[in-house]
Amino acid sequence: MYIRELNQSYQKMKWEELLSLKRQGDTFKRLRKEQDDTRLGFEVDYDRIIFSSAFRSLQDKTQVIPMSKTDFVHTRLTHSLEVSVVGRSIGRLVGKKILEKYPYLHEIHGYEMNDFGAIVAAASLAHDIGNPPFGHSGEKAIGEYFSLGNGQKFKTKLSDKEWQDLIDFEGNANGFSVLTSSRPGNEGGLRISYATLGAFMKYPKESLPKKPTSAIADKKYGFFQSDVNFFKEVASELGMIPNKTGKNVGFERHPLAYLVEAADDICYTIIDFEDGINLGLVSEDYALEYLINLVKDSIDSNKYNTLTTKEDRISYLRAIAIGSLINDAVNVFIENEEAILNGKFPYALTDKSKYKAQMDDIIKLSVKNIYKSREVIEKELTGYQIINTLLDKFITAYNNNYEGKASNFDSLVMQLLPEKFRVEKDNLYDRLLHICHFISLLTDGNAYILFNTINATKS
Repeated sequence: MYIRELNQSYQKMKWEELLSLKRQGDTFKRLRKEQDDTRLGFEVDYDRIIFSSAFRSLQDKTQVIPMSKTDFVHTRLTHSLEVSVVGRSIGRLVGKKILEKYPYLHEIHGYEMNDFGAIVAAASLAHDIGNPPFGHSGEKAIGEYFSLGNGQKFKTKLSDKEWQDLIDFEGNANGFSVLTSSRPGNEGGLRISYATLGAFMKYPKESLPKKPTSAIADKKYGFFQSDVNFFKEVASELGMIPNKTGKNVGFERHPLAYLVEAADDICYTIIDFEDGINLGLVSEDYALEYLINLVKDSIDSNKYNTLTTKEDRISYLRAIAIGSLINDAVNVFIENEEAILNGKFPYALTDKSKYKAQMDDIIKLSVKNIYKSREVIEKELTGYQIINTLLDKFITAYNNNYEGKASNFDSLVMQLLPEKFRVEKDNLYDRLLHICHFISLLTDGNAYILFNTINATKS
């Protein structure tokens, strides 16, 4: 054990491995210098994600205000697009500096500045692709069906790690499955490059041990037990540093995962706040004070004073704030690049931001006025009831059908499963996860319709 830990302490990730173009099922080496620059592999990742049905479903999934009818509010889809734009900018700026520091990456391997931007943009685009309907309360609702609801009966039939996957159902792990899971005729899922998968993985560990350290990468988990072997293959190909012992699986983060996380942190901090302002949940006076504190070093007072509407004033401050936070994230990353490559940077980039106090103030106000607003609470309560009911009905029907004792009601419920989900799973854990996966890919609206159909009520 001591020898392994000693060797591990001298490990360092290498950019030429971290930028791997390999895809699931490849039998040949993909070299960057042999890529067609008009159709670069990392850009193909972006295209495959944006054309996927899982991504399209984000247009009707909650970001902050569930099922809001206003024009102001972001969905998971608009949020993901914005995160990808911010991520692309951060990635390109970092890529420029990395290539200046390691010129061999371009001279020998052919990597370009835009490659970094393309990887981070694609991973950012997909960062919420595994999130269930009704926001983060959807994750909690799935978990609590097993830990507190009718799903408790399955605990003794599963391993500890399988059980933890379910009671702490995690959108990040579900997203990895969405991107990589095979089905007949569709081997390897979307077949995303390993570099993009590495950047996507904010929490490269199993569900157990739970939060074994205070490091940001251990805050949650990033893959289900059904995906552990493929994730180990990806991590090995990328040269990621293992940080767990025994039978536990976990790795230090892919460096570009820090950039994806920063892009997400920037967007939800500033843009969720903007949504709250436009909805009247945060007063303009408060908003201006908080945002001006963030951008006071870069604001053009003359231009600002010409803006006559609240929307224009807030939009101007939001744009400057995002620009300032992008540049700051790049600086923090480059200053700590050596520690990151050595797996010795246990923080989010925004934790070390010079704007951390201002961001914390905005988040604190958002939690009070937006995330805990009556509209959010009411819709989250609705989401809990919907998800609990759908899980119970579909799991019961799916298991009874497998065991050959389906009732007529169960058979009717099975007919509501899309064709691609009507497959047999011999393992109980796989069956339970399969239904969780189905529920997680529903939009808010479709979940509501299914709930009403099963309960024989009108929308």
